[in-house]
Amino acid sequence: MAQRVLVVEDEEDIAFPLVRTLEREGYDVEWVESGQKALDTLASLPELVILDLGLPDIDGLEVCRRAREAGYTGAIMIVTARAGELDRVVGLDYGADDYLAKPFGLAELQARVRALLRRTSSPQTAGVDEASPDGVRIDVEARRVYAGTEEVPLTGKEFEVLSILAANRDKVVSRGRLMADVWDENWYGSTKTLDVTIGRLRQKLESVGVTDRVVAVRGVGFRLEGGPADA
Repeated sequence: MAQRVLVVEDEEDIAFPLVRTLEREGYDVEWVESGQKALDTLASLPELVILDLGLPDIDGLEVCRRAREAGYTGAIMIVTARAGELDRVVGLDYGADDYLAKPFGLAELQARVRALLRRTSSPQTAGVDEASPDGVRIDVEARRVYAGTEEVPLTGKEFEVLSILAANRDKVVSRGRLMADVWDENWYGSTKTLDVTIGRLRQKLESVGVTDRVVAVRGVGFRLEGGPADA
């Protein structure tokens, strides 16, 4: 079955070439021109959303935030003329997985789409990580994370970071490795994107009361520690 891509763009001269290009790549593409239509369409669970920020009804950042709060866990790529680093960080903080500044080449967009879909549809390791008692449990094949019986909704990048840290539990994983494994060679943004992703991941784990902690090792990277503090 073809992977589904939702294009959210109000300018026809931008949307039409995007849709044609993606359809030629074999994707099942749907196009909407407003934020509300995008949120309504997410019920069909597309694998990827290509989201413009300058929408006529709801700002794209708000669409991204509402989508994540509603439990959408597919990939979100923001495409916008707002190219500043602050806007990139804010977009990622709202739950986006990638950020492409206009104007952009269709070849670059295709490469990023392939990379996002590859990373969100193919497990990096196999099986289920049993973790520690009261810790997170990762079903890598299903790309789902649980705290007890409660599912923890993570974005694609958050899941990938956690999977790598869990596979190396109690060991330090360097920033360079995380950037190389989770983001690809087409990513030219700030490495602050990793810190933003780690920050969101920590908040989500803490919100469900798990004992696993993502610990920063200054100047090196991050480590997932499991178990109670006195264990």
